[in-house]
Amino acid sequence: MTPDAVSKADEPPVPVRRLLTLAIAGFAALLTVGMIFGAQTAGPGSARVPYAVVIFGVQLLFILSWTMAMRPPAARVIVAVCVVVAVAADLAAVWPKVATLAPLGYAAVGGFVVGVVAQLIRRADRLRVTESLGTTLVIVVGVVSYATLIVLTRLPSGAQAITVCLAATGVSLVVARLVDVVAPWPRLAPQVPRGAIGVVAGAMVGTLASALLGVYVLPFSPASGAIVGLVAASAAVMADLGAGYAEAGRQMAGDPPTMWIARHMQGPLGGFALGAPVAYVMSVMFLVP
Repeated sequence: MTPDAVSKADEPPVPVRRLLTLAIAGFAALLTVGMIFGAQTAGPGSARVPYAVVIFGVQLLFILSWTMAMRPPAARVIVAVCVVVAVAADLAAVWPKVATLAPLGYAAVGGFVVGVVAQLIRRADRLRVTESLGTTLVIVVGVVSYATLIVLTRLPSGAQAITVCLAATGVSLVVARLVDVVAPWPRLAPQVPRGAIGVVAGAMVGTLASALLGVYVLPFSPASGAIVGLVAASAAVMADLGAGYAEAGRQMAGDPPTMWIARHMQGPLGGFALGAPVAYVMSVMFLVP
């Protein structure tokens, strides 16, 4: 073991900043309320545009926070490309006469290709081509994932699926962070200010919330709501936790820390980026005849 590794192992655990953790929980709660209530007010045709605007705002937050955190080569190019992809995906979700995910897939592939080509043109960026491929793919797919919620509002019972899935997602993220405020243990890693109790409790309470909603939200049942909630809540808390591990890994590698607001928004936004396609898949599995 090298002296640097020994010194890092001897470092005290990163402290849990309780007020900041509470603020992150509040941010996740605001995202939950905004995307669920926006879906309930989305109407046919152009009446979906206000919800698309809400989703576009969340997409911008996702682009900025994840780009700042992952620091891809030609970051400004990636931001510009992803903003265009977000607009294209949202329009493709609103305007076609038939609700389908195919145009969103085209937007994702086109954005990925343009982003990679733009980075390969520059000599300095070609030296980090492997890193740029992975980073560009993650951000583009995350942006397009949010647009699946707009498509889902066009399907029968799609708004109900959004309610159940995003409620499970939001509750799991909020509960996990609130538990970290009072009981951030046992620590999963000294460099990550998260506790195992919060992660497990978040997934369990998110599943419970969706099961309870299954009693009142048709055509779900408590059993189908619990299954949907288990998948959505588990994916969300793991994405949130993974963002914390990724940031700790970058700092241990000697990279400067990410801008604090982007660093703490990254986890909840990543959780909802996974929750959105889960909502679509679960609606197809449980609601489509």
